[in-house]
Amino acid sequence: MPRRLLPSLNALRTFEAVARYGSFTRAAEELNVTQSAASRLVRSLEDYLQLPLFTRQSRHIELTDEGRFYSKLIHEALDLVEAGTVELIDSARGKGTLSIGMLPTFGTRWLLPRLPSFQEKNPDISLNIISSDGDLDFTKERIDVAIRFGHGNWPDAIIDPLMSEEIVVVCSPKVMTGAFPLTDYAALRHHPLIRHSTRPSGWDHWFRSVGAPRDVVKWGPSLEHFFMIIQAAISGLGVALLPSYLIQDELKSGALVAPFPARISGPGAYYLVSSAAKSELSRVKIFRRWMLEQIGEMA
Repeated sequence: MPRRLLPSLNALRTFEAVARYGSFTRAAEELNVTQSAASRLVRSLEDYLQLPLFTRQSRHIELTDEGRFYSKLIHEALDLVEAGTVELIDSARGKGTLSIGMLPTFGTRWLLPRLPSFQEKNPDISLNIISSDGDLDFTKERIDVAIRFGHGNWPDAIIDPLMSEEIVVVCSPKVMTGAFPLTDYAALRHHPLIRHSTRPSGWDHWFRSVGAPRDVVKWGPSLEHFFMIIQAAISGLGVALLPSYLIQDELKSGALVAPFPARISGPGAYYLVSSAAKSELSRVKIFRRWMLEQIGEMA
């Protein structure tokens, strides 16, 4: 393996501090060194790179273009090293903070009610739960694990399948006592269909799966989260297509009714997605094991 082309870490730390403060004096105070020592370290870095990082005037310094580029890079690199160091210290014996990127409705309806048992078994692990359903970026979102719906194709991650979805059509009970009750699929043409904005093909998948006629469709509101869709259906804004596990309470209470017996599998599944870079941390391994135990208990 070729030798790494790396300058002195002390020189890098000093340069980053001087660039951040725009002052050798303030950087020296932070690093607990003399001003002349800070200046010598930055000079040694410039000699190593064979280019100036600052323009120096009598009482003022300013980053060169190369200095601005390098200071941003070194600042981010030191942030990463610091974060990794804190992670290792906090992760001793399973301690530390586990950051979970959670789909809002899945988290509210399925995960949060189960988390007290995780905390009871692992009191030294703090939980940081973040609403997260966009593109998955562990570094940008600063999360350790995420729960996602899809097809299991997230790069640079450890992927554990959790569960598939059983999809059911639901509506307010008022629909069933109105002018056009849902006694057959054709009656859907008289009611607005509520859409999930991040799953635009959901209704198409349902129509194809059950063989229902789709000659006329009356679209209702398009909403971003399932909990919004649940409330919209309860309020009578239209007919909804929802995972059955999310609406067990509403079906039991009668707030929603399922007019059709058809239950179909949704086009995708839920996955626990863990950062490959953090997969060996104790808190991540403990949470993965616990999640898979929860899914096993549902089988």
